Amino acid sequence: MALFRSGLLVLTTPLASLAPRLAPILTSAARLVNHTLYVHLQPGLSLAGPAQPQSSSVQATFEVLDFITHFYAGADVHRHLDVRILLTNVRTKSTSLPSLPNSVQNLAHPPEVVLTDFQTLDGSQYNPVKQQLERYATSCYSCSPQLASVLLYPDYGPGELPVESLDVLLPSTIRPSSPVARSPKQPVRGYRRGAVGGTFDRLHNAHKVLLSVSCILAQEQLVVGVADRDLLKSKLLPELLQPYAERVEHLSEFLVDIKPSLTFDIIPLLDPYGPAGSDPSLEFLVVSEETYRGGMAVNRFRLENNLDELALYQIELLKDLGHKENEEDKVSSSSFRQRMLGTLIRPPHKRPELPQGLYVIGLTGISGSGKSSIAQRLKGLGAFVIDSDQLGHRAYAPGGPAYQPVVEAFGTDILHKDGIINRKVLGSRVFGNKKQMKILTDIVWPVIGKMALEEMDHALAEECTLL
Repeated sequence: MALFRSGLLVLTTPLASLAPRLAPILTSAARLVNHTLYVHLQPGLSLAGPAQPQSSSVQATFEVLDFITHFYAGADVHRHLDVRILLTNVRTKSTSLPSLPNSVQNLAHPPEVVLTDFQTLDGSQYNPVKQQLERYATSCYSCSPQLASVLLYPDYGPGELPVESLDVLLPSTIRPSSPVARSPKQPVRGYRRGAVGGTFDRLHNAHKVLLSVSCILAQEQLVVGVADRDLLKSKLLPELLQPYAERVEHLSEFLVDIKPSLTFDIIPLLDPYGPAGSDPSLEFLVVSEETYRGGMAVNRFRLENNLDELALYQIELLKDLGHKENEEDKVSSSSFRQRMLGTLIRPPHKRPELPQGLYVIGLTGISGSGKSSIAQRLKGLGAFVIDSDQLGHRAYAPGGPAYQPVVEAFGTDILHKDGIINRKVLGSRVFGNKKQMKILTDIVWPVIGKMALEEMDHALAEECTLL
């Protein structure tokens, strides 16, 4: 079977029955798709009849929200996949539900293969069913003209649940602010406008849960605050954060893909309250376990300014089962940035003024930090090593380019009897005296710099890599 860049997974099994089969289904899909996997929820859909099946609304219940959370959590083990659960047909409880769009929804990455968990009686790749699946997929979404179809029959290992497993209740992952107990089948209330905020660096599955729940709750507009400037200073490795514009670009593509009927207002978040603290038209705020206290602070701020409280929806953190000892145990952008350390994140800066093929690497650090060990390791790989300390000794030596200027500046009393500069005496003159230190460095540094360039020319002549 060929490997496809983008695919669409149509899930037809009722969610409670599907929950225990998610892992093998995702594994099967990940073997066929290597970039973007769209997911379309249509429990109860039959592909076996003669008539073409039609997309219908799925009632947004807490079971649906929990399923979406568990799906993204399960997908996190397949990190090469950009999973996106499409929400076009997921509707909240509302007095007036708009009809489903008749037009085909365009997707950022048109699927090249459509997959489904629908099962034929004999367990085969039954052609009429596959044809129905392709017709259904193309009637809902923009797909590749050469769309292929596959019926997934995941392999269940020893001790795993068989296809005939009983319905199970998904663990609760969404907690509304109301203390009233909720049931899985309880419909989720819809709101006109709401908000969600975050850094959204390297958009991952925990972000997608927050955004998906927010998109389901919002009927007309979703305000998305993206942390910027001062709010980034406390982040781990802020230097590796994606630029604001890049984060917004990835966020916009994801949001428009999963629910194009919504209007999205993506704005920079410059203070802890953002628009959630001041916009009177907002009705809800989606937060994580970590930011729930921040959501409570927003509501206190609103009350102090005579604004109605927002309905808070708290999302359980997604656990990162593959985290290392020095990483957080949740799915986190901070861990992703840590994993980038030691990798090349951008091509080397081009220096047209330098000869082609010459690369200069500077090794700095305090005494005992390992400079000599690294230099020897690189020398063994073919690097030409220039030791600045040795250049300094040569510069100070009698007849060296810095010898006479230093003696003229500091006097002959800094010399040994044999005429060599006594570095200890010279050091006692300059260390702790900024004026004297500047006189010395103004003499010596340009000399060492010139000597280093001469060594580079020598290295280039020998066709060596330079350190």
